[in-house]
Amino acid sequence: MWKNTNENYGLVSKLLHWLSAISVFAMFGVGFWMVDLTYYSQWYQKAPHWHASVGILLLSATLIRLLWRQFSVKPQVILSHTIIEKRASSVTHIVIYVLLFSLFISGYLISTADGRAIDVFNWFSVAGLGELIENQEDLAGLVHEYIAYFLIALSLVHGAGAVKHHVIDEDRTLMRMIKSDE
Repeated sequence: MWKNTNENYGLVSKLLHWLSAISVFAMFGVGFWMVDLTYYSQWYQKAPHWHASVGILLLSATLIRLLWRQFSVKPQVILSHTIIEKRASSVTHIVIYVLLFSLFISGYLISTADGRAIDVFNWFSVAGLGELIENQEDLAGLVHEYIAYFLIALSLVHGAGAVKHHVIDEDRTLMRMIKSDE
């Protein structure tokens, strides 16, 4: 089933969720690795190009995901969830989106500080605004780094919560995002 129902997430929601999750963790790993590249590394220019390209595509997928979420049925909350769990889930999802957009903005500011556009896999370009503030690349880089660490930590907590619901509470929270409808 492509669309969400009152009981389960549809294929589109699941694909966008897991595409985002895998991309975020992969981008974190690549970002962590590439900051130590030297000028003489064969990856010195390729890695940032790919990182920025995937970042722009992830931004697009996140915008599509938000639109899909806005216009789709939202599966009902599982009745056994406590008020605290419901609020924690809502706040966590909002914070994850805020962190993602903060990463997109700070990454854009890093990549375009010199005025050049971001070439997305040489398919199309996203125009650069240039340096808007002094030392923009370094400041945006620090923001980008710390937000990335926070996003990874929060994503791990989010995943641990889903596993807790599956293993301890024995409810369908995790399965609704993994398993197809029978």
